[in-house]
Amino acid sequence: MLLILVAALQAVPARADVWGYVNAQGTAHFSATRLDERYELFFRGGGGGGGESFNAGDNGEASGRSAYPAAGAAGVPPKLQAFFDVSPNYKAVRHLLREASLAHGIDYELLQALIATESGFDTHAVSPKGAVGLMQLIPPTAERYGVRADKTSAIQKKLTDPRTNIGAGSRYLSYLIKLFPGQLELALAAYNAGEGAVQRAGNKIPNYPETKNYVKTVMQLYNHLKPPGAMAASGRVRMEMMGGTRGRGNMVPLQVASGPSPEVKAVRD
Repeated sequence: MLLILVAALQAVPARADVWGYVNAQGTAHFSATRLDERYELFFRGGGGGGGESFNAGDNGEASGRSAYPAAGAAGVPPKLQAFFDVSPNYKAVRHLLREASLAHGIDYELLQALIATESGFDTHAVSPKGAVGLMQLIPPTAERYGVRADKTSAIQKKLTDPRTNIGAGSRYLSYLIKLFPGQLELALAAYNAGEGAVQRAGNKIPNYPETKNYVKTVMQLYNHLKPPGAMAASGRVRMEMMGGTRGRGNMVPLQVASGPSPEVKAVRD
């Protein structure tokens, strides 16, 4: 029993700082490192509770006023809870996250953390490389998971629909979690850089600063959102990454010798 307890504790990633800012449209940008001068320490790691929160005014800009006195969920830092409390974009799609969580066996909080990192819950977010919507899917990936263009709408347009985007993105994430069982950080790295990149790296996080920062950011948000007891009970994996640059990847899966995926050229953000 002692060995099991030690193993469970070692499987839970240590909480760490998260940097971020909220733009004038109310969209949050998160990172495990300070990417530029807009980023401020959003909350300090080491557990929830305490610290000044922010509120969003009528124009959606963040301010240092009106602190939420305590996190709404056990262990969630007040600033993080405040973002979800005041974000209309998050509230509009949380039922879709719940549906996807149940349909694909993915923790609700993992989807929550991934979308917060990918798009800040901006349904119309588009990356420089053409990744679209909440879960930042590029059209070839979306097409692989059932999104089809028709006479009235291109795939890019369809990916701005939250139900369509979350449906395809969660199916892809579910596939990656099964491809790398018990190694959630590798599934997230594959979501950002493509499973081929992870496999070519010897089933390790590829040495891309963007991908390392992306995985660390999602895992830190997930770790803060998920109650600690539930994290230990589910046997969450270790973290083995350090900071870097923006994580808006979501690549098309690449085929490797042992992989089932069709050969498609991936483009990193």
